[in-house]
Amino acid sequence: MATSTVRRTAAHALPRRRSARGRPDAATILGLIFGFVLIAAAIGAGGTPRSFFNLPSLLIVVGGTCAVVLTCFSAGEVLNTARVVAKTLVSSLPPPREAAMQVMQLADLARRYGPLHLQKPLQSAAQVAFLYKGFIMAVDGVDGDEVEAVLSHDLQATVERHQRSADVLRRAAEYAPAMGLIGTLIGLVQMLGNLEDPASIGPAMAVALLTTFYGAVLANLVFSPLAAKLDRNSAAEAMINHVYLLGAVSVSRQENPRRLEAMLNSILPPTQRIRFFG
Repeated sequence: MATSTVRRTAAHALPRRRSARGRPDAATILGLIFGFVLIAAAIGAGGTPRSFFNLPSLLIVVGGTCAVVLTCFSAGEVLNTARVVAKTLVSSLPPPREAAMQVMQLADLARRYGPLHLQKPLQSAAQVAFLYKGFIMAVDGVDGDEVEAVLSHDLQATVERHQRSADVLRRAAEYAPAMGLIGTLIGLVQMLGNLEDPASIGPAMAVALLTTFYGAVLANLVFSPLAAKLDRNSAAEAMINHVYLLGAVSVSRQENPRRLEAMLNSILPPTQRIRFFG
């Protein structure tokens, strides 16, 4: 009878695989698509959409922005930012309440039957790296203070990595309009240098205006919103990892799960707080 109870409790303690696979972040994707659709609709309403495409302008803004960002940051940081942005388009974090309930289930299992009984459920939780690392240390008998120190360091390092990626995007948002201004100056110089040729004024003016347009669109519709979303996701991930940290430390110290529940509710938003013991 006790064995079946352990199995039922362990099964309920497993973290859901949905958080590991992730799913498209509809808000981010729809926001980007909707913004570009609105701009495309405004351009199409004028009846001359082809006039808004200019290859030299794109090269100046996109290429110039990439060059400046690579000058400010290392190639590894820029590539990591691209990977983080790709992850931003996928929601892979469980809600705080769900993460807290998973931690409470594991802590209750450890309290009832001992930390060693967490080995089997933790094997299927290996894809949740922070959770697995913390609780496997507790299962191995690592001191609670050491578990807290290691996980706190990992948590801080993750936040700093995300901050650097957000800084890359913010720097790109700063320099994209500047590249547009440079393109505008190039177009004006070309136009003023060929005033005797009326046929060259139009293309030169197009470069002058479209580079400013491209820079403003990239900065305000792509780079700045993605940096803000990355900050938001980083804060959400930090909260989830803090929940995992508190659970692992509590198990390693063999504390009463009721105390853990109170600690978790102290950091969770009011709408996400839990009542595990009724």
